[in-house]
Amino acid sequence: QVQLVESGGGLVQPGGSLRLSCAASGFTFSNYAMSWYRQAPGKERELVATITSTGDSTNYADSVKGRFTISRDNAKNTVYLQMNSLKPEDTAVYYCNARNSVFRAISYWGQGTQVTVSS
Repeated sequence: QVQLVESGGGLVQPGGSLRLSCAASGFTFSNYAMSWYRQAPGKERELVATITSTGDSTNYADSVKGRFTISRDNAKNTVYLQMNSLKPEDTAVYYCNARNSVFRAISYWGQGTQVTVSS
């Protein structure tokens, strides 16, 4: 069955770094654009970063540009989110999403990983 399993979340001080990973299985990973979303308490889920199926293009929310980097390894069926210069406002549950590059209605979600930025 389809699985997206996030890992790498945790508690970090402001200015620190974390690297999130999302391991995919049960579908053809290289046919899917991958994204990271986040949802803070009391707020709507927001798109953080997206990478195309081939990895040749990325997009970022303005709030994370220059601090976060999304990447993927199609050989390992894994997508990453490197988060640097973290701020308290980055605190949220981070979710991995896969969307089929052709049949865009086909989309899968992970269960989320908590990131807390606090001193």
